[in-house]
Amino acid sequence: MTGADDLGKTMLRNKLLGRWAAEKLGLTGQDAQAYADALARAATDPAHSDVFSRIRSDFDKAGIAETDQRILNVMTELTLKAGHLMPTATGNSVDGAAVALARKLTQP
Repeated sequence: MTGADDLGKTMLRNKLLGRWAAEKLGLTGQDAQAYADALARAATDPAHSDVFSRIRSDFDKAGIAETDQRILNVMTELTLKAGHLMPTATGNSVDGAAVALARKLTQP
């Protein structure tokens, strides 16, 4: 995998993780989408890339009872899922979709 592949996989993992966390936080619709997108964008910003700490903090503030181990397990599961969803060859339409998603998520 290249650095771009790793970034794409991390962004996808974070987006899936954001959806999971948003559901736990009771976020729906646009709020849930914005939360998931913010976590996906965090993959491109080293200053905000610690999504575990963000989720842990958000859960604590909302009184959501999830253990650190459970959050880490979900992160691992979603990392594997993101890896399976990423294309294995370059130049196909899935690559184009991944690039388009990454661009959309990183635009201000």
